[in-house]
Amino acid sequence: MRVKPVYFLLLAVLLTSCGEYNKILKSTDKDVKYTYAKKYFEEGKYSRSITLLEELVPFFKGTARAEESLYLLGQSYYNSKDYLSATEMFTTYYNTYPKGEYAEPALFYAAYGLYLDSPDSKLDQSKTYKAIAEFQRYMEEYPQSERSEQAKNYMFELQEKLAHKELLAAQLYLNLGNYMGNNYESAVITAREAMKSYPFSKYNEEYQMIILRARFEYAERSTLGTQPERYRMVLDEYFNYKNTFPNGKYMPEADRYYKKAQSKIDVLPS
Repeated sequence: MRVKPVYFLLLAVLLTSCGEYNKILKSTDKDVKYTYAKKYFEEGKYSRSITLLEELVPFFKGTARAEESLYLLGQSYYNSKDYLSATEMFTTYYNTYPKGEYAEPALFYAAYGLYLDSPDSKLDQSKTYKAIAEFQRYMEEYPQSERSEQAKNYMFELQEKLAHKELLAAQLYLNLGNYMGNNYESAVITAREAMKSYPFSKYNEEYQMIILRARFEYAERSTLGTQPERYRMVLDEYFNYKNTFPNGKYMPEADRYYKKAQSKIDVLPS
């Protein structure tokens, strides 16, 4: 099989590049290393720029290159999708140089790295809370920045993720029912607290409906002596839902609960 000349050309370029990089790694000239760190960053070879900058940043402390090298390391981590390390570097930069040349973007990217690393709503949300706090900090420090609107939108998006996590928790309590305790009441409490914490969430109708379902299911499973009071609670929650969401997508289901609860109240002893 005949090997194309272009193959040898690419191989030669690769070997030359690797040889150059290895020479730079072994060099004791910090200025040369920094020049190449920036060169590799511009070329998108972030693993190489990270390796060089991790060595150079401590060395440059207290020098004219301290700020730029630290910020460049943060950007290298960020572009290589190592968002936790990027956030650490950007936070270190901002805390060290709050009035520095790159302070504003550093604070934004510290928050944005946490945003990108925020997990699914089913998982622990510690990073999400931290990202929200960092975006709030950014907006307080730079309210007129061109990134301020972005920060606000990202913060709202993260809050919706937290709201969804509360929705999942309330639904889980509802599904558990009376298993090992009154989980219906836990569903109601969780949904009500979520509505207080996230009053503008797109999940507010779901919260209100979970409360109505929980009240109905609990009344259905109650003793005859307690049913009248608990069915009246169903009616209360029905009107809460209807008044808040008169054209709600769950109105047919809510109407069924209302009719069933009212019919029970009509025949049960007071």
